[in-house]
Amino acid sequence: MKMLSQNEQKILVANTAIDTLIEEKKIFSGMKIGLGTGSTALPAVKRLAERIADGTLTDIEAVPTSFQTANYCQDLDIPVYSLNHRSIGGHLDLTIDGADAIDPQNNLIKGGGAALLREKIVAYNSTNYAIVADGTKIVPNLGTKFPLPVEIIAEARASIITALERLGATCTLREGVRKCGPVITDCGNQILDCLWQIPVDPVKMEDAINSIPGVVETGFFTKHRPVVFFSTEDGKVEMRR
Repeated sequence: MKMLSQNEQKILVANTAIDTLIEEKKIFSGMKIGLGTGSTALPAVKRLAERIADGTLTDIEAVPTSFQTANYCQDLDIPVYSLNHRSIGGHLDLTIDGADAIDPQNNLIKGGGAALLREKIVAYNSTNYAIVADGTKIVPNLGTKFPLPVEIIAEARASIITALERLGATCTLREGVRKCGPVITDCGNQILDCLWQIPVDPVKMEDAINSIPGVVETGFFTKHRPVVFFSTEDGKVEMRR
């Protein structure tokens, strides 16, 4: 049996998730849909565009979570809107996104692509929420393997690091690739990547970190549990609600 590469898994799970959500009437014509950022979310955006092009879906209004996704939607002729647009009214029917780590309760770590603030605004203002991921993102707990991104106001960096260290975290300022200095998010902020020696309670830690002055948002997503689609090396896709 041929084992799928990670990239092949991402395409498989994205296509399967979009088609399943259409079959279950979770995606239908006239919907307002939030679209996520990253290497698994973009194949889902592509599949959505294909189902628009073949006439399965019409009148889809998309709210992207980053410049990357907005540009990709425009290249694929998916109409792009702001969450503030009158026809959107600050609320979406469904958001589809990827994740960096997913625990057994479908709590998430997101923000590897530095778009966590807009991703959370869109996800938490959606009636339904779906995550697509390859099997490597399914983990037993959160906090010790994939770093938790925390978006911060630059002026508060030192005080935030001190507060996060009191919560047991080791913090690293995310540096740019092919850019001198720190990563700057789409919203003009910086990112701290945080790890713990032992797993943490993501529900409690989301609130604790967000209470620190100068923190804009944390990459723990626990307030709106998604349905999760994930693929495996042997070509299967599983759905976990």
